[in-house]
Amino acid sequence: MPSSHSTVYCNGRIVDGGGKVFTGYVALEGAHIQAVGEGEPVGAAARSGADVVDLAGRTLLPGLIDCHVHLSMDALAAPVALNSPRSQLVGLMTASKNALASLAGGVTTVRDCGTPGEIDFALRQAAADGLCVTPRLVLSGRALCMTGGHGWQLLGVEVDGPDAARRAARAQLKAGADNVKLIATGGILTQGTEIGSPQLTVDEMRAAVEEAHKAGKISAAHAHGAQGIKNAAMAGVDSIEHAYFIDAEGIDLMLENGTTLVATSAAVRNVVRHGTEAGIPAHSVAKAQSAIERHVDGFKAAHKAGVKLAMGTDSGVPFTRHGRNLDELVYLVEMGLTPLEAIQVATRDSARMLKLDDRVGTLEPGKLADLVVVDGDPLADISVLSDPSRIRRVVLNGRTVVDRDSSRFVVGSAFAGALVGGAAEVAAR
Repeated sequence: MPSSHSTVYCNGRIVDGGGKVFTGYVALEGAHIQAVGEGEPVGAAARSGADVVDLAGRTLLPGLIDCHVHLSMDALAAPVALNSPRSQLVGLMTASKNALASLAGGVTTVRDCGTPGEIDFALRQAAADGLCVTPRLVLSGRALCMTGGHGWQLLGVEVDGPDAARRAARAQLKAGADNVKLIATGGILTQGTEIGSPQLTVDEMRAAVEEAHKAGKISAAHAHGAQGIKNAAMAGVDSIEHAYFIDAEGIDLMLENGTTLVATSAAVRNVVRHGTEAGIPAHSVAKAQSAIERHVDGFKAAHKAGVKLAMGTDSGVPFTRHGRNLDELVYLVEMGLTPLEAIQVATRDSARMLKLDDRVGTLEPGKLADLVVVDGDPLADISVLSDPSRIRRVVLNGRTVVDRDSSRFVVGSAFAGALVGGAAEVAAR
């Protein structure tokens, strides 16, 4: 598709990601948004020769952003370690499939929060080479954990002491990481770890965070327990993931340090909902059950206090499936956000946390053209977004990668000729 190609989306409800809602149009020129306005297209946006897409009362939003996924994990009841070369090849193919499912579900940017080996970096290279199509990728490589800590067998690199943490962070950044992932507490999935127990120390995490920030990158900490949350905030991480047992002191520290909360409500709910009957190990179910009520209360308190939020799902963990990422928005609304606030968290606010807000997150002239067209009004019923069949069109960098109205795209057709030409540009963003 030539870079000068123009498309105008008109006659629809526009939710711009920055708080404005109006009936109007969005005009694209190549990979970028050219104009946004109310009513009928005017000026350059109305020129002849542009493709016109009549939204016919549908809703147009910025591409949604999921700040916490694991593309190489396939939502199995009991995740499988990918420690052999053969299993990692399977993991790469799994990651490609899951990336495509995320696009089909309306997610145009993901932050992968940990893979074994270099699966996520290989996926980015494969997309750049035109072998698959992915959302915009923000990658972590392997997560840093203490010896025997949460995730060590699935996606971790074990470190002990600040110097070891610093070296490991540098190694992940050298391999191509955009985000350094840290394990501040035990977790739900790792047998033998206590969900609330602190793991990496403040000094260990601070050393890794310093390396991320020196490289112009960001950092995230997995943290369930109250003390681990506080440790991570004091270490200067950009975001804390989960925070199921956050307390008032932790909220104050997050506010003081400008730390963003990524709640991943879908993950804990799905473990509890499916339970041991679906094959989830009993130790994981018990830990999730201990956390879910505290999670809701803690989230509400953090939101009321003004803690910054970003959207993340933990897709890939048991029964939290890629492509159903926007279920998380339903849970955010259940926990007190308005539908408009939930959409802003998953667009503008998530872009800010990932330091991508100069390019994506809102519908503004000059930004990259990441768009989602949905049947219905998500401001009246947020669950509209959680139904993938109602995601009618997804545009990434100005290229239509999902068009359910014309059947141009079927999940699983990673090598569709209409998409491969744009894969290198997609992967590079």
